[in-house]
Amino acid sequence: MASNPTLLDSDFRYIDKKGNLMKTRTELSIAQMLSFLEQNYEYNYELSLDGKIVNVDFKTDNGLIEVIDNEEDIKKYKEIKEVSPDTKIMAIGHPKFAARISELEEIVVYDKKNPQTGSIFIEDPSFAFDYAHILPLVEKCSILHGHTSSVMVELIGQMKNNLLIDFGEAKKIIKGALGAFDHKFFINRKYLKNEDGSHYKIEFEGPRGMFDLQVPKDTTYLLEGEATVENLSTELIKILAPKLPPNVEAVGVYIYEGYNKGAHIISKLDK
Repeated sequence: MASNPTLLDSDFRYIDKKGNLMKTRTELSIAQMLSFLEQNYEYNYELSLDGKIVNVDFKTDNGLIEVIDNEEDIKKYKEIKEVSPDTKIMAIGHPKFAARISELEEIVVYDKKNPQTGSIFIEDPSFAFDYAHILPLVEKCSILHGHTSSVMVELIGQMKNNLLIDFGEAKKIIKGALGAFDHKFFINRKYLKNEDGSHYKIEFEGPRGMFDLQVPKDTTYLLEGEATVENLSTELIKILAPKLPPNVEAVGVYIYEGYNKGAHIISKLDK
């Protein structure tokens, strides 16, 4: 019996608006935030360091940014600080290396007297769900079909003791929220014609003809709007919001619909 292959970060393609192929979602998130802030950047910047060339993930007009993904990144960062102490550089620790942050205190700048806004990025192989949907307004997708989607969540807010939220706690909350999505049929509520105690009757006229479906309530998820990946991202934020601690002020959700495509929605939380 064949088993499903494990999907690794390297299996996905992360491409920014400039066409740069990035290694991880974290790098793509940084690129998107820099673009949102209208900050020019160069990806995979070649820095001359004492006669040697080292590649830094991002060069901006205000300094350098390095994503810490492995031990070599830590070594590279420390080398830059030692050989070129006047170089302005900051680093962002990958969740895998969260436990090493204490060893990288020199790269974490914070004001001990005032609250500090911070963000974390959380991705995990378990953050995936299978679902079916119909998009009657899109001809290609106007028939019943399914996807397996992976998810990444970013949380933004005021840190307490230099911590926004424990990664273990955040992972548990996200997995719980995704339980409401897994193996569900998503459809716009406006196509609901009637219902009984256990079933919905869905009916609409689409590009492929008339659809008349009777679907079980316990495997159907009615949405306010079309069942697009953008709307699923928004719906997931609605589920996450009341479960998060009050210091989390905004949530970003990435849902990938297969390979090399998806949606990112970020929302400020009103608590």
